[in-house]
Amino acid sequence: MNVFERLRAGEHFHVLDNEDYRREAHGEFNRCRHLCWQINSTDPDDQERIVELERELFNGRLEQGTFLTPPFQIDAACRVFLGKNVFANHGLTVMSVGTITIEDGVMLGPEVGMFTVNHEPKNIRVIMTKEIVIKKNAWIGARVNILPGVTIGENAIVGTGSIVTKDIPDNAIAVGNPARIIKTID
Repeated sequence: MNVFERLRAGEHFHVLDNEDYRREAHGEFNRCRHLCWQINSTDPDDQERIVELERELFNGRLEQGTFLTPPFQIDAACRVFLGKNVFANHGLTVMSVGTITIEDGVMLGPEVGMFTVNHEPKNIRVIMTKEIVIKKNAWIGARVNILPGVTIGENAIVGTGSIVTKDIPDNAIAVGNPARIIKTID
């Protein structure tokens, strides 16, 4: 297993002392940082070039109708799995070392943040991860932050500025800090 798979399986890594982590993770960080810079520096009217670079960022795994609006930053695109017709507005920040799956039809508002990484409280140089899953047709409002280990259900809506610390079920509307369910969609 590579470092990313080991993190997904629950292994913790010291970010300075583990040679595998430094080689594999930092290699991916560097690759993604450069490609994000290229995408973010491309003329916004050159959609063809942006899509070409996004496809390269995701190692050829960019599904039909999926588009991330620059500028954005993704640290480990090899651990982001996007469905069809996913749309992300500008300002997306993704820390995906622990794996993020975004299913078909998901819409992400401006400046959404997704964070799969946390640190060991007694040694902040040790990281641990939990996967984030956003199910089909969910709608994530502007400036929402999604924390490690969260699943957002199918057709769920998360309101602007919310911080999602726990799972949101299918067809639920959640808002606030921390996000709480205020309503369900019939």
